[in-house]
Amino acid sequence: MKFPMEHPFIIPEYALTVLERLERYGYEAYVVGGCVRDCLMGRTPKDWDVCTNALPEEVLRVFRKFHVIKTGLQHGTVTVMVNHEPVEVTTFRVDGDYTDNRHPDSVAFVSRVEEDLSRRDFTINAMAFNPTRGLVDAFGGQEDLQARLIRCVGDPDARFNEDGLRIMRALRFASRFGFDVERETSDAVRRNRHLLENVSAERIFKELKGILAGEGLISMLLAYPEVFGAIIPQLAPTVGCLQNTPYHKYDVWTHTAWAAHFAPQDELLRLTLLLHDVAKPECRTTDENGRDHFHGHPARGAEVARRVLLALKSDNDTLRDVVTLVREHDIDLPTTRAGMRRLVGRIGLENVRRLFEVQRADLAAHSDYGQQRKGARIRESRAVLEEVLEEEAAFTVKDLRFDGRDLMQMGLRPGPAFRKVLETLLDEVQEERLLNTHEALAARAQELVNTPDFLS
Repeated sequence: MKFPMEHPFIIPEYALTVLERLERYGYEAYVVGGCVRDCLMGRTPKDWDVCTNALPEEVLRVFRKFHVIKTGLQHGTVTVMVNHEPVEVTTFRVDGDYTDNRHPDSVAFVSRVEEDLSRRDFTINAMAFNPTRGLVDAFGGQEDLQARLIRCVGDPDARFNEDGLRIMRALRFASRFGFDVERETSDAVRRNRHLLENVSAERIFKELKGILAGEGLISMLLAYPEVFGAIIPQLAPTVGCLQNTPYHKYDVWTHTAWAAHFAPQDELLRLTLLLHDVAKPECRTTDENGRDHFHGHPARGAEVARRVLLALKSDNDTLRDVVTLVREHDIDLPTTRAGMRRLVGRIGLENVRRLFEVQRADLAAHSDYGQQRKGARIRESRAVLEEVLEEEAAFTVKDLRFDGRDLMQMGLRPGPAFRKVLETLLDEVQEERLLNTHEALAARAQELVNTPDFLS
């Protein structure tokens, strides 16, 4: 059978092929979940999932001429490849007990799509659509989309006890779409946050990055500090940690939340802002005038950030860059070309550009006094970077037009003295006391090699 096309859903041909084939064999089939939600929101779905009353072995028979991946056959799920596009097909089911608060101990296949939708996490994800039968919305998903609400299907305590990761998913969807979390669901998020202990660090980190990249991040950070403290215990002391200084107007957690909000919607930048002041509570001192100081918090924060990211099973690149940016976040940005060359050489051009964004966002969450003191320097430093990039600048030893092979031809063997010569050449080029030409560098290197005190 061919479906009529006068419905508002634009379903790609490969997904329609799956629906049509199941229906032609006498089964019911619907696109379901996130793809339905996205269509109703006017968004283009990334993935298309299908649910059906066909049992797993029947699905395999229907698609016997297709490449089928037995994704989770025991739970009724297979992936059908149509024109190299994957469509996940799942038999209508209800779940048994979740003794690990993460996965169902068993599943039971059912005949009605409404029963299948009842097991899903949130109302906006519990809708199904068939081009002939229309939209199935048994739990008010459309109303919650209109009201911009994240609401659990049924009892929120039960939904979170089934799968603790749904706590993070609730915050991720709210942050992503700029929605609120419905009151009973919100209370259950806080009440059940301990269930996150049963969720793998990798899954938590993935959801956390999704929360951080969302347009509604600030609301999530301010409303659920105890949840973020549950997944990153080192953040808990920042809540209510006062900053009695003219540079600040918020406690550390509130400042952190607003700083992350002011950053671009970039996972790495916002992760940096989430952790940039994590060490302030332990570094806090108060002088005789009642003014707070946080000496050493960037370096200490970098150490804490490393531990946090290792615990979250972060990839190495993210760990390296976030730790670097946390360590450098409070530096006085260079306003000389030599200083800028050294900074780029130390942390790399991409991280220098990120550092501008980190400092800009951090500063936006300071008091007006703090913004006035540092804002001009950030602007000046940006201009200096652009000047330096227009030159043929040397940021690292590799940028010198003279290298180790040239030194070896002078009779110098690799070792401490070898490195000392190259680093001296780099320093003098960055200070603009030496031209970055092979002739000038070779002449200066020869002087250094011929100076016994220098090589000793």
